[in-house]
Amino acid sequence: MRKKKYHLYLTAEERRYLFNALLAYRNKLLAQGRYTDLVDEVMIKLQK
Repeated sequence: MRKKKYHLYLTAEERRYLFNALLAYRNKLLAQGRYTDLVDEVMIKLQK
């Protein structure tokens, strides 16, 4: 059974704010030496 998909409709400002928050979280994970694969995937999807 497939999971239900959800779509977010964001303004350019909201998208930029979310991207910056994800980037800060990614930098925090890198500083801790942890994997950033999932955050990277979300950031790529956000740019599409």
